[in-house]
Formats: sequence, C-alpha cells, structure tokens
Amino acid sequence: MDDLDKYIGKRKKRSPEFAKDFDKGYEQFKIGVMLKQARLEAGLTQEQVAEKLNTKKSAISRIENHAEDIRLSTLESFAQAVGKRLRLEVA
Repeated sequence: MDDLDKYIGKRKKRSPEFAKDFDKGYEQFKIGVMLKQARLEAGLTQEQVAEKLNTKKSAISRIENHAEDIRLSTLESFAQAVGKRLRLEVA
C-alpha cells in the first residue's frame, strides 16, 4: 500500500462524505478508463470513434475523461463502435 492509498483510507475513515464522494468519483473514473482501454485495444483513435458515432473528437474525449452521467445508450454505442459489447451487472 503506498502513501496515497494510506491517505485515502484515513480520509475515508474520518469523513463519510469524503468516502461517498470519492467512491462515486472513482467509479466514474473507472468507466472512462475502461472505455479508453477498449478503444486503444481496438486500435482506434478518438477521431475514428467519433466518426463512427457521428460526433466530434471532443465528445469522445469528454466521455473518456468525465464519464459521469453518461447515458446507457451512449455506453452501448461506444462499445459497439470499438467492437465490444456492453455487459451490465447489478451486484
């Protein structure tokens, strides 16, 4: 465990609000990372994905870097554009 993990753990213990906000933000961050990784694995640029989705590169960048409040239909379209399928799990 590195210093950052220790700091985050301590802050979460001290502040339930920090923990809640951190966890929510981290989940949104992970979605963007997964989308970017899928795009890279497909060998596509943001411009190429944008073209497939009839949108702009800036929209793809926003999806990958700020995935909060992203629509399920957008996730599905993005996945299809990079040759993947979307699998949703409620656990």
